[in-house]
Amino acid sequence: MSVLIFIDINEEGAVKKTSLEVLTYGARLARQLGVAAEGLVLAPVKEELQALGKYGVQTIHQVQNDALAHFDAQTYTKAIAQVAEKTGATVLVFSNNTDGKALAPRLSARLKAGLVSGAVALPETGDSFIVRKSVFSGKAFADIKVITPLKIITLNPNSFNIEEGEGVAIVAPAEVTVDAPRVKTISVNRQSSEVPLAEAALVVSGGRGMKGPENWGILEDLAKALNAALACSRPVADAHWRPHNEHVGQTGGAIAPNLYLAVGISGAIQHLAGVNRSKVIVVINKDPEAPFFKAADYGIVGDLFEVVPKLTEAVKQLKG
Repeated sequence: MSVLIFIDINEEGAVKKTSLEVLTYGARLARQLGVAAEGLVLAPVKEELQALGKYGVQTIHQVQNDALAHFDAQTYTKAIAQVAEKTGATVLVFSNNTDGKALAPRLSARLKAGLVSGAVALPETGDSFIVRKSVFSGKAFADIKVITPLKIITLNPNSFNIEEGEGVAIVAPAEVTVDAPRVKTISVNRQSSEVPLAEAALVVSGGRGMKGPENWGILEDLAKALNAALACSRPVADAHWRPHNEHVGQTGGAIAPNLYLAVGISGAIQHLAGVNRSKVIVVINKDPEAPFFKAADYGIVGDLFEVVPKLTEAVKQLKG
């Protein structure tokens, strides 16, 4: 019996920050259940996997198969199912990111396992197995009871603190049988940024108050000073001021950074739905009646073209 944790690898071959969160979460859950904590890596990786033992995992199953070189939900699902069966896993843990959302439902159907997506806390594991998740765009919580022998959990990013210890993991090669992907990858064109938005602890976001793409330099300077990711509201992306991969909100990406700095964004409910899990929200807007101020932890009423450069200089002085 074990808790099997899926370890996401980025295009550079490095372990994603969200994977460190699920490793910590899965290890804590394994201790709670009195079983082993084990990881699973399918993609090529450049890091020393043994070092991931400091997050509480004892064994990491590494699959090396050319059919898994590029992410494909169907082939990945088959591979994970085989490893789960061989290791006797009773709980599978994923991050509730793009890959996790593609894999967990397929595995739930394939393995007849109960699935809870968007978990925000460790399960209650007394007489029942109850998982708390966020609902209604983070405005409420629901407690879900899972009664199947095998359980699948996807953990909301930035909802569980990463914990480091001194352990060293054993890396065990794992053999799986999978067919070549039905979809052939011809080329990959990735949107790149210095800080990936989905994993960023700090996010600087702009809206229509920026007045045009030519003014985005002041936000880029602030983001660079903070080592933060850049984001934007939907109207900005629709107007092609910024790329769509930076769009956050109900119809864009849902994020939960430690700090979300909203500049020139009114704060419509559709935008709030994608960012209201942020630990701290700071709003800069010249309109004191902007709806975003009601959801903000801190607010500055003023002209963003005056406030943002001063804030950038203050950050540089603080760091310098």
